[in-house]
Amino acid sequence: MMRHNRVTLQFCGFGGQGIVLSSVILGTAAVERAGLNAVQTQSYGSEARGGECQAELILSEGPIHSPLADQVDILVAMSQLALDRYLGRLRAGGTLILDPELVEKPERSDIKIVRVPATQMASEIGPRIIANMVMLGFLQQATGLVSEDDLYETIRGNVQQNFLKMNLEAAERGIALAKEQNVTVEV
Repeated sequence: MMRHNRVTLQFCGFGGQGIVLSSVILGTAAVERAGLNAVQTQSYGSEARGGECQAELILSEGPIHSPLADQVDILVAMSQLALDRYLGRLRAGGTLILDPELVEKPERSDIKIVRVPATQMASEIGPRIIANMVMLGFLQQATGLVSEDDLYETIRGNVQQNFLKMNLEAAERGIALAKEQNVTVEV
């Protein structure tokens, strides 16, 4: 599963993109289904929608002694403003997963950069708001932190029934993209 006994992820974007939901689903799957420990924190800008939003998730095989990390191993960026604000927290050798429709590739040569056209793929299914599930599916497949089945079951338990089918399809498409591109993110 994890090469190291701990991995820190940060999801960032703007309110209304499902940034926090992504971290909650991954953290819940890790705890309830993969037997890991997790700590999740989140913050929002002052606006309800459209303002800055971020969620940090620490996953560990052992105890987690602090809810915050100085640096993150994986940064998932779904808005340019959020990337500009949080890119400095991504450790050298870490992985940046970005949506190229919303984020420009940064000038950093010490990180791995993976482009996931999540917004475009979500638009092919339905509303752009499910781009977070495309990212989550991609992240699941690329990292192997939780299994596909565990991700799907956790989505089922955390998404409203009337949005469930399209969210599952979005996650499925993200998983398929990571498989197709043979992307691996070491954790």
